[in-house]
Amino acid sequence: MKIAAYIAKKVHLGGSEKKSTPAVKIATIGVALGVATMIVALAIVVGFKNQVSEKAIGFSSHVRITGITDQLTTNSTPIAVSDSICNSLNSSTEVLSIGKCVEQSAVLKTDNDFCGIILKGIDKEYDNAFFREALVDGNMPVFSDSLPSKNILLSSRIASKLQLNVGGSVLCYFIKDDKVKVRKFNVSGIYNTNFAEYDTYYALCDLRVLQSVNNWNADQYTTLEIKLKDFDNLQNFTSDLRYSIIGDTDAYGVSYFVESALDINPQLFNWLELLDMNVWIIIVLMSLVAGFTIISGVLIIILEKTAMIGTLKALGATDKTIRQTFLHLSSYLIAKGLIWGNIVGLGLCAIQYYFGVLKLDAETYYISEVPIEFNWWLLILLNIGSILILLVMVTIPTYIISKIKPAETIRFE
Repeated sequence: MKIAAYIAKKVHLGGSEKKSTPAVKIATIGVALGVATMIVALAIVVGFKNQVSEKAIGFSSHVRITGITDQLTTNSTPIAVSDSICNSLNSSTEVLSIGKCVEQSAVLKTDNDFCGIILKGIDKEYDNAFFREALVDGNMPVFSDSLPSKNILLSSRIASKLQLNVGGSVLCYFIKDDKVKVRKFNVSGIYNTNFAEYDTYYALCDLRVLQSVNNWNADQYTTLEIKLKDFDNLQNFTSDLRYSIIGDTDAYGVSYFVESALDINPQLFNWLELLDMNVWIIIVLMSLVAGFTIISGVLIIILEKTAMIGTLKALGATDKTIRQTFLHLSSYLIAKGLIWGNIVGLGLCAIQYYFGVLKLDAETYYISEVPIEFNWWLLILLNIGSILILLVMVTIPTYIISKIKPAETIRFE
């Protein structure tokens, strides 16, 4: 084994010249490019999936509890949220936060234009980090303990259509029991998530305003939103919650209905799932490309070193020892290619992550630049998988060594 490693090192370094042969360079470059491509593809897809899913969850949360009649009619049916329900949910180790809100359709009107919207009423305890990070102008609405706030948070799309700026005012019209009710709001801030499906009609205000419009009690809301610590637990948590409250009703006799983000946006999450298939295709193709490149490189080296192989056989070296020599050589090439592939791949990802060089059409992709996310566990598994696949593939060309006859190769030289 020591002899095989020593000879492989000499072949890898080019003997006394200390210079790699073209075949060695080509094999190394092939592995490096394949690994770099896989790293970049993995970081982009993971980043894209997480950013887009976070936007969908930011608007609707991971899990929602509503009134079951909400699913059968177009009218908003309130549910009473008791302290016992909130305490039970907060006691779960999987729950990050819960939020009470009221969603109500309305029409915003200025002197020149109008716009149909969905007003989402929240309170000061609601986790508004998602909207706060999306702010492009102004501030989040501030809610006091005494009177309902007249502040409203609009999306940049709505504000642009109505020609509103921070500090401006707008009239909001509600239709309730065939009657029109009007409330005046002051624009406190403008947000932009580039998520057109929601930015087009979503606005935030004080939930007490909407409770007043609907003549609801202080414990009545349209939705109880639940955010989880880990998206991977979504389906199990939703199933358990449905089972635990099935048949339960609130203080007013309304039955609870549980739905997850996957139920609310099935097409979006199905589309994101398809991206996994794209990543697997890229990984398989790049693995094959890197594998065939190193096979070709090792095969060329074997043909170049035919005389050396013949001499080693004449001196008593077995086919196994010579095969081990070229397997050692292949491991050098794979290791060097992996190192350079990781340097190039992670370097490109870092440039995009910190500087956002590559831009995207936000109207189409929901985000303004190519996203990057470093999932180190996946990157480690990618490298381990690449090593195993390449080591298996490089054993193929070494079998040609058994066909080489010492007498013919030495006489040829």
